[in-house]
Amino acid sequence: MDERNEMRRWVETWKEAGPELERVRHREIKEADTLLILASLESAFNHAIRSLPLREGSGLVEMQKYFAKLHP
Repeated sequence: MDERNEMRRWVETWKEAGPELERVRHREIKEADTLLILASLESAFNHAIRSLPLREGSGLVEMQKYFAKLHP
């Protein structure tokens, strides 16, 4: 099979799989146990709070300064 036909086949496969994958995604979101997920992330969040240095801001001001330098 040549490369063009193989690419065409992949495109068709994803077109066919797309709607089913979207249904799976929606079902998984709907069935997600948010409290369990948050509980599983709690220790990582607490570790970050304890170990990362405090910053006065979010970094947005610094980011805007860099963007301003890029804009002619």
